[in-house]
Amino acid sequence: MVPAKPAGHPAVPPRRIGVLLINLGTPDATDYWSMRRYLKEFLSDPRVIEVPKAVWWPVLNGIILTFRPSRSGHAYRSIWNTERNESPLATITRAQAQAVAAALDARHGGRVVTDWAMRYGRPAIGPVIDRLKAEGCDRILLFPLYPQYSATTTATANDQAFRHLMTLRWQPAVRTVPAYHDDPGYIDALARSVERHLETLDFRPDVLLASFHGLPQAYLDRGDPYHCFCVKTARLLAERLGWPDGTVRHSFQSRFGKAEWLKPYTDRTVEELARAGKTKLAIIAPGFAADCVETLEEIQSEVKDAFMAAGGERFTYVPCLNDHPDHVDFLTGVVERELGGWL
Repeated sequence: MVPAKPAGHPAVPPRRIGVLLINLGTPDATDYWSMRRYLKEFLSDPRVIEVPKAVWWPVLNGIILTFRPSRSGHAYRSIWNTERNESPLATITRAQAQAVAAALDARHGGRVVTDWAMRYGRPAIGPVIDRLKAEGCDRILLFPLYPQYSATTTATANDQAFRHLMTLRWQPAVRTVPAYHDDPGYIDALARSVERHLETLDFRPDVLLASFHGLPQAYLDRGDPYHCFCVKTARLLAERLGWPDGTVRHSFQSRFGKAEWLKPYTDRTVEELARAGKTKLAIIAPGFAADCVETLEEIQSEVKDAFMAAGGERFTYVPCLNDHPDHVDFLTGVVERELGGWL
């Protein structure tokens, strides 16, 4: 029996556990200034751009933030969710959080509060942590939605949460979800998504290309494990699918600037495949937990155009796991595992 509170004691919400799903980020709109604010926050992160500020700041503010917002805005407009006036990444991440919340509510009777936030843009991590605390969450699980760990993604999401926690007098206890690039449940969900998608096609791809977001080669040289994690994901996916050797390959997209990035590059790989007679191609993006501008615009427009221009004949994109029940079940299972001892 819970002892009664003294007279005049302030209201205290029941103790709960918070789960915070964190994705990369989204602009508020596609106009120049909205894109500029978003890009400035993103490209000012020293975890993302490991260049001395004295060198990078003039380039960012004098060149990149002058021209890139218009180009990025055009890409976002081509995929924008006009019904909700938001990016697809926001729409999908919200749906993931709602689905995971429903599953946890059904299993644990409201003891767990699930919410979502973005590292860049809104909803920002700090205010969502405050909201979880206001709902009685004295323990919070941070869940960056990046299967393959990188300092540029997982670490900076956790950093932002920790920065906010440093401002709090009464901090909640905190855990973080580790990378899950080789988790059997994740690999199985990816494989089933490929199998479901292929059943909808009237052709069989010559190659399934797993395209991951790129990273400067220098980051790998400094010890970032991302490249190794991506390669392992692609290998495990190929083994799970049971396709012949060489028919499941990997590549890296979205390189920026003149420095060397992780190879092989996606755009060059699809051109080489087409010229080598591999004219039927499927692409999957296992590094993204939700479809976004890099998949819906870059892969389905830019990469597809490069493949077809080089002689490709059939092209298909396998959607991200998004809020498919397989993915929700997996995410929920990860949450329950990482809450061991708290639940």
